[in-house]
Amino acid sequence: MIRTRRFDIIGGSTRKGLAMKVAFASTDKVHIDGHFGQAEEFYIWNIGPEEASFAGVVQVQAEAEMGHSDDKIEARGAALADCALVYVAEIGGPAAARLVAKRIHPLKSKDREPITDVIAKLQEVLKGNPPPWLRKAMLKSERPGFADN
Repeated sequence: MIRTRRFDIIGGSTRKGLAMKVAFASTDKVHIDGHFGQAEEFYIWNIGPEEASFAGVVQVQAEAEMGHSDDKIEARGAALADCALVYVAEIGGPAAARLVAKRIHPLKSKDREPITDVIAKLQEVLKGNPPPWLRKAMLKSERPGFADN
């Protein structure tokens, strides 16, 4: 059985429009170094062109390594459903395809990049003219049928 727990910052910024939730797979809370299918924690940030704020943590626990790999992917995807992007060190093809089907864009980070550096780079892209796929991801929470978890 795969269990997930989510800890959100109360009173945190919940901006709509040109802002999005982004998840980072990390084992040390500082660097992007977690494999999607093995990550035990994802750090969630609200990121917009002008500001970014820590929003919470999603913890994933597998009891005694039970559960099929599809269950692990589904549990992680469900826990990250309100995120537009998820940065990981590694992700398998089937897991990436399942995230994309849920409108979550997986991105591989190279060389254990610090989360804060990636946030700064992402903000620079958002300040300019983001590519269409990223602009669409930024508006994820505005789409009909989206439910905030």
